[in-house]
Amino acid sequence: MSEIKLLESVTAFLQRSHGHYINGVSILGQEKETFSIVNPASGEMIATVNQGGEAEVNQAMQAASAAFHGSWAQISPIERGNCLNRLADLLQKNGEELAQLESLCSGKPIQLSRMLEVGASADYLRYFAGWSSKITGETLNVSLPSLKGEKYSAFTHREPIGVVVGIIPWNFSIMIAIWKLGAALTSGCTIVLKPSEYTPLTMLRVAELAKEAGIPDGVINIVNGSGARIGSSLISHPQCAKVTFTGSVPTGMIVGKSALEQGLKRTTLELGGKNAAAFLPDMTVEKIVDGILEAGYVYQGQICAAAERFYIPSVHMDDVLTLLSERLSAMKIGSPLDESTEMGPLANKAHYDKILSLFEKARQEGCEIVYGGHALEGPGFFVAPTIVKANSAEDTLMKEETFGPIGTFLSYDDEEELIGMMNATPFGLSASLWTNNMSKAMRMTSRIEAGIVWINMHTFLDPALPFGGWKSSGIGREFGSAFIEHYTELKSVMVRY
Repeated sequence: MSEIKLLESVTAFLQRSHGHYINGVSILGQEKETFSIVNPASGEMIATVNQGGEAEVNQAMQAASAAFHGSWAQISPIERGNCLNRLADLLQKNGEELAQLESLCSGKPIQLSRMLEVGASADYLRYFAGWSSKITGETLNVSLPSLKGEKYSAFTHREPIGVVVGIIPWNFSIMIAIWKLGAALTSGCTIVLKPSEYTPLTMLRVAELAKEAGIPDGVINIVNGSGARIGSSLISHPQCAKVTFTGSVPTGMIVGKSALEQGLKRTTLELGGKNAAAFLPDMTVEKIVDGILEAGYVYQGQICAAAERFYIPSVHMDDVLTLLSERLSAMKIGSPLDESTEMGPLANKAHYDKILSLFEKARQEGCEIVYGGHALEGPGFFVAPTIVKANSAEDTLMKEETFGPIGTFLSYDDEEELIGMMNATPFGLSASLWTNNMSKAMRMTSRIEAGIVWINMHTFLDPALPFGGWKSSGIGREFGSAFIEHYTELKSVMVRY
């Protein structure tokens, strides 16, 4: 199948001059420096974006603060939800344009861009919209003594925390931004987003759609530029009340420390993982391989919750790796704009270089590369999906997050030992168990140290289910009802009468 034809609106958008979106207007800003947006499938530049600076940070934060105290504060909770629902409608109406832009910038296969970046983002917005009128406090019975017949009553209510800074990674540039702006806006906050330098274009277009949806100017703002330059300036800005960050553990620690040092600012940190998928002996080889492909190789493994460590019963290991090699060899690797493509390029050159270095590290440590382990010939940042058979749990690829199409495999014989191996990591984002024995699965689930545990599935998320990590994998939770606590302050009120 040939590549889909780019929409005229996509071509026109790429040819525009890009910068920032502040107070309802697209601007280039005062800085002259630009950075290039590269199509990872070809290695060619497709657009340029102006680097932001202190002036743009100040403008965005002031616009967000003015909207928080003004136009957005005056809108009823129901109308806030209506705004998000209208934005969801516009995401779907303009879905093909957004999906094509996403695939061009990130290398995500077009079918995934349509389904996840656009379809799922609209669903998440509708979920958040439903919460807009349901953020509540409670009435309380207090026990103060009455000295002269007076009585007491008390209640709590939740108030929006203020201006939120959202720092977005490159792997899901629309969907993760929607998680953050949906939570913020539903709670009554306003937001300033800093997209990744690799994938900044789609949210500039979404911001324009937000204005069309009736969201007031200043409620959503976008400043583009490097994390060290723009991210740190946004966090340290006096009008920043909260930071929500998705990305690597080292960067997350820097963000969290900076937020604390800049006035104990609230943080939600959704960080990396070295996620485990464990298959129990009752699973067939075919079912195990199906589960591995689902858990580890979707979108080139560039999903924070994807599995990277695979624990296979010794009795099944050889057959599993043989069949998995056959399935990977039959996988169509190619242009993200080809609807039949199953695996596209890695998202950027820096990540491509990292993955190649990890291949070399595995070889240096004497791991067996069963399949793949090399770059593909031709333009772009393509690598072969890879199977690595580890020597022990101490191998680098059993410990370091790869964030790529690399499955690292270790066999086991004792199920009690299996739990210990799954938990022997500083991370705790996600894990999965695969078995037909539900009684055993439920007992094992309670012992696994991870923020989300799947049984006979992996990577699927639902907006009703809180998502976040244990240990070094993060602080706080995205969506569910749990997000409300992280975007509001609880106020207690006591009355004597």
